[in-house]
Amino acid sequence: MDIIEFPERHYVGARRTVTMDAFAQIADRLPEVLAWLTERGGVPAGAPFFRFHHLGSDGNVDVEVGWPVAEPVAGEGEIFAATLPAGRYASETHVGHPDRLFAAIEALQATPGLDFDLRQAADGEHWGSRLEIYKTDPEEQPDMTKWEVELQFRLRDPA
Repeated sequence: MDIIEFPERHYVGARRTVTMDAFAQIADRLPEVLAWLTERGGVPAGAPFFRFHHLGSDGNVDVEVGWPVAEPVAGEGEIFAATLPAGRYASETHVGHPDRLFAAIEALQATPGLDFDLRQAADGEHWGSRLEIYKTDPEEQPDMTKWEVELQFRLRDPA
C-alpha cells in the first residue's frame, strides 16, 4: 500500500444509482462516455475507473464511470466533465478476478492509521473520492484472473 499525493485530476464521466446486482448498467456506459469524449476531440489520459460516492445501506450504490483526461473538456449533462479532488490517497493494486476486490478493499480499509475521506451515516457510506481504476483492457486480456485494478481512496486532509 502506498500513500500518493495527487493534484486535481480532470475526467469525463456518467453517474448512476444502481444495485450491486445491476452494476453492469453503469459499466456498460464506458463506450458512451468515450464516444462523448472523442466527439469533442479529447482522448483518455489513462485507464477507465469507477468512482463510488455513496454505498447505501439499502443496497443502492451512487457510482460514476469515467475516463481521465489531461485537459478539461467542455460539456455537462448526463455525460459530464469534472475534476477529482486533490489530496492524499491510499493506493493498493489488486491483480486477480474483480470478484475478489472486496477482500482487497477490506484489507485497505483495515490498514491502521488511515483516515479516509469517508462519512458514515444511517443511509450508508459517503466517500469523498473512492476509485477502482481498471488498468487491464478486457479485449487484450480476457482472463479476468489476470486483471489489474488499482484502488485509490482519498484520505482526509490533516487537521
